[in-house]
Amino acid sequence: MTRVVDRSPETPVQADRLTESLAATVLSARLVRGWSVNVLSQASGVSRAMIARIERGDVQPTAALLARLSGALGMTLSELVANAEGAPDRLVRCQEQRVWRDPETGYLRRAVSPRASVMLQLIEVELPPRARVSLPRESYLFIDQQIWVLEGRLRFVEGEQTHDLEVGDCLQLGDPQVCIFENPTRSTSRYLVALRKR
Repeated sequence: MTRVVDRSPETPVQADRLTESLAATVLSARLVRGWSVNVLSQASGVSRAMIARIERGDVQPTAALLARLSGALGMTLSELVANAEGAPDRLVRCQEQRVWRDPETGYLRRAVSPRASVMLQLIEVELPPRARVSLPRESYLFIDQQIWVLEGRLRFVEGEQTHDLEVGDCLQLGDPQVCIFENPTRSTSRYLVALRKR
């Protein structure tokens, strides 16, 4: 069965709006906790200068940076992006699902779940050929996560353990570790991430 989905990345205007929304969301989450930039910097390992640039909307943060910040703030990456997108909905049409591209690796992330879904989230990811995305241990401290490969191959490094996954393979993540998503092939890898917040 052929599945036709518009996978176009955001337009420059949409990307700018999301960057502005992410800036406001990170700032708001920090202030709600009563944290200074120093405290968030120490908790996330992201420099104070970079946090300030993100909160001003001067830079489009990478997936790795957002993962560090969201983990330190006690949020999933999906939750952080969903909060930036606005009011919760229980239904999100395919053409309305937010697509975000990591400016560093070309990693393409589609938020499949409606924004009203906080505890259970589905994220479709396309990892370009030879791309590699590393996410910190803190991203996994308060979630249960599974990865289901839809197309291509995915090399998933979980701490010292490496999993070579093929189409149809589904992996339940273990204890929180530094994790690396790597596409060792010349074709795009597409996979679904299902995560549940504890």
